Amino acid sequence: MNDERPESPDVEGTDEGHLDETVSDADVEPVVESDELDLDDAPTQSWSLADHDAPRVEGEWSGDEWTEDEAEVAESSAPAEALEDPRDDDAPLAAAPPPHAVDPDGWSDEPPTGDVAGDAGDPGDEGSGRHWGRWALVAAVVLLGGLYVGGYLLTGSRLAAGTTIGGVDVGGMSPADARSTLEKELGPKQDDPVVLVHGDERFEVTPSDAGLALDVDASVDAAGGARSWDPRDMVALVVGSRDRAPVLDVDEKALRSAVQGIGEAVDVPVTEALITFPDAAPRARHPKDGLTIRTTATARLIQDEYLVQDEPAEVPTAAVEPAVDVAGLREAVSSIARPAVAAPVTIQVGRQKVELPVTAYAPALRVEPVDGTMTPVIDPERLAEPLTDATTGIGRKAVDATVEIRGERPVVVPGKEGIGLQPKEMAEKLVPVLTRSGAERAVTVEAKVVEPEFTTEDAKAPRITEKVSEFTTEYPHAEYRNINQGRAAQLLDGTIVEPGETFSFNDTVGERTAANGFTSGSVINGGRFRDELGGGVSQVVTTTYNAAFFAGLDDVEHHPHAFYIDRYPVGREATVYFGSLDLRFRNNLKSGVLIRSFVQPSSPGGVGRTTVQIWGTKEFDVQAGQSERRNFRTGQTRYDDSASCAPQGALPGFDIDIYRTLRKDGRVVKRETDTAVYQAADRIICGKKPEPKKDDD
Repeated sequence: MNDERPESPDVEGTDEGHLDETVSDADVEPVVESDELDLDDAPTQSWSLADHDAPRVEGEWSGDEWTEDEAEVAESSAPAEALEDPRDDDAPLAAAPPPHAVDPDGWSDEPPTGDVAGDAGDPGDEGSGRHWGRWALVAAVVLLGGLYVGGYLLTGSRLAAGTTIGGVDVGGMSPADARSTLEKELGPKQDDPVVLVHGDERFEVTPSDAGLALDVDASVDAAGGARSWDPRDMVALVVGSRDRAPVLDVDEKALRSAVQGIGEAVDVPVTEALITFPDAAPRARHPKDGLTIRTTATARLIQDEYLVQDEPAEVPTAAVEPAVDVAGLREAVSSIARPAVAAPVTIQVGRQKVELPVTAYAPALRVEPVDGTMTPVIDPERLAEPLTDATTGIGRKAVDATVEIRGERPVVVPGKEGIGLQPKEMAEKLVPVLTRSGAERAVTVEAKVVEPEFTTEDAKAPRITEKVSEFTTEYPHAEYRNINQGRAAQLLDGTIVEPGETFSFNDTVGERTAANGFTSGSVINGGRFRDELGGGVSQVVTTTYNAAFFAGLDDVEHHPHAFYIDRYPVGREATVYFGSLDLRFRNNLKSGVLIRSFVQPSSPGGVGRTTVQIWGTKEFDVQAGQSERRNFRTGQTRYDDSASCAPQGALPGFDIDIYRTLRKDGRVVKRETDTAVYQAADRIICGKKPEPKKDDD
């Protein structure tokens, strides 16, 4: 609110006796209100019109005196300011009596008549004008209302001229004729697939699989075939020219599944920058943009293209940028990674000093993006064993408790305490000094009682009492498979997952590197088979996934192979890629679970076998099922003249649903459906693409 008081506007005098001039506080004596006002003591107010410009009033003038009738009329028509005696500054102000006052003792409820009204005009004429205005307004409303109702009745009788639905001209037709025309023109196209493309890949979306169907009645109604109160629809009947898309019946679940199927083939996981230290030397993995399908836009595109498509449409995608770019990775290699493994770290325990060699902590060290910045991280669990081995002169090594299977029975083998360094404390103290040199490259710690990482109580707590599930897969002979699967099974064997805990294959087995015991083998990368470290490990992943599946454990993350490999259960298989694809499941049982895994190696001409068992306390009876294969896809023929080319046969792509039913005490407690989407594998021919033959003519 503004603290300044606005100037008082001039107020014209009214028939209620308001004064029309501003009176200052200095000119007015305060008026004291009293319930007992003595009228006899009130000062006599003397009125004179001589000193004012009074309006002329018709009547007889007799010198200086007015007749009684003339004075009464003059007073009633005089301006308000004329009612104040300017000669008596000390007299209190008194309001002029209202025009309809009769006498000091009584008031009239009737307004004055005749000339007293002054120049206001004839009241009868003014009222007549107001009545005419009201009648004109009513007439306009009635007219507009009639036009509006008439417009409503006209809508729905015919479609506006120039109207098209999905490119079909239905302008000027009755709704019935429009429906007939639409069925005739678009009906034959209802089963035509919508074709989307992405690079060299082509996707044919079958309307029935995507849950799309033409709604003829709704299409005609939306184009003006139904009555409408919308003024725009009424105007359209006159203006014409309306282009309408067909109205569709859409099964959102089926459409979403179709889009997900395309996404499985199109999506490329983002590769984050990472520095690991195999063989105690920095090894950088360059970041790469990922690619993801824009699911909402793709679903909209499929609907828009249905029935009207004349050429393939591009799949809408969006790039997914890594958290740290190449420049950030290079900076981290220079400022963090190289100094981190430049020299041993001195550990001082009391008066004793021990050098911790780079080889002791390097396998547990990673430099990875944390909140968008490359940051060194040491895994205490992976540090524990090499730390103990490197500091044997300090205390004694703790021994973990284990659960062994003896004679098909789980047996707890107690753990033993040790004296030494705490892995978690060491991990926290090592990280800040890794980029230092000289005397500053040192930490001071105390030797303490070291509990086994897995104590006897830990081993007893899960209540592991029986084998819950077991699954075995076979593989053709290849020495890299024997090595890689055997190493993965060794690292996996003996893992215990507590109730509520989530298991991660990548966290348990670690990166597939030479230092971690892996060799090169065949993997699927970029839509084709290539040789990389850890090839063949997916056999162990698939076997583990199925063991968890039939144990009734909660599926958190799994990824079917890009192509279907027929030695695996169709739709019920999984692959991993360190840093992007993982196998994870949550232990939803009341007991802990023990994972046992082992490999029976293959020999030339024979097959190998990988087995994974889940031990715990059984809670569910699990039944698996599957749908028919659908949405078949075929690949293309591609030529590759690079030195790294590996020939590849074509494989068909398809979709399939996998069902899992969990029963407890004979009652169904859960039903699940998971869809596996396999893309088609191209036929790869090593060599240059032949030139097209020229006609002899």
